Amino acid sequence: MAETIEVTRDARGVATLWLNREDKHNALSALMIRELTDAAALLAQDDEVRVVVLAARGRSFCAGGDLGWMRDQFDAAPDARATEATRLARMLQALNTLPKPLIGRVQGNAFGGGVGLISVCDVVLGADDVRMALTETKLGLIPATIGPYVCARMGEARARRVFMSGRMFDANEAMDLGLLARAVSAGDLDAAIEAEVVPYLSCAPGAVARAKALLRSMGPPIDDATIARSIQALTECWAGDEAPEGIGAFFGKRKPSWAR
Repeated sequence: MAETIEVTRDARGVATLWLNREDKHNALSALMIRELTDAAALLAQDDEVRVVVLAARGRSFCAGGDLGWMRDQFDAAPDARATEATRLARMLQALNTLPKPLIGRVQGNAFGGGVGLISVCDVVLGADDVRMALTETKLGLIPATIGPYVCARMGEARARRVFMSGRMFDANEAMDLGLLARAVSAGDLDAAIEAEVVPYLSCAPGAVARAKALLRSMGPPIDDATIARSIQALTECWAGDEAPEGIGAFFGKRKPSWAR
């Protein structure tokens, strides 16, 4: 039984993949990364599942990478760091290539890896009070393994507005950046998700899967070489001087040395 996620489904074949670390704002731990990868594989193979909704329990969609998990990488051997980065990258790839429509339901905060999860969805609806940010550079890291998906979703020009600065942006800007298709009041979010789900139930599931695969092949390539570059970029950051300073400052409740 999974500890950090939950999968529910209804009689129509609509599965909801819940992030379920509410007490940690659904931050991506090593266990959650593994469980999400396994869940994506099972959902991909289940012919009864027609649509998948990616949602989160609690106040936040996803606070990004678990900082304790990141801190552990500083003391790990280089091979172990590469393994952890690869697991994160492959989880994102598994969701991005899921042969089912993947609809994101976003509330509260979505930071760092949470924006990455949004970027692998086919369409995302959010509450109109959501806040997002690619916060990695504030911690001495970069949006590495999520980068290919963020760039594919936003396009390079729009991604440049938020990829490096770590600044917060709201639902309106998230729509302008291409992350959200629509923002609605929190009370209307479930109804909006249902309206997005229903059309797929009248479509041939095999045709939907093939259409999604074809569309992905026409977009920016996210192949093994691209993923390998993102993994290398993340492991290099973990091995550098800025990430220990940034994450150490966070846990020490102080400003990092570069903050002005």
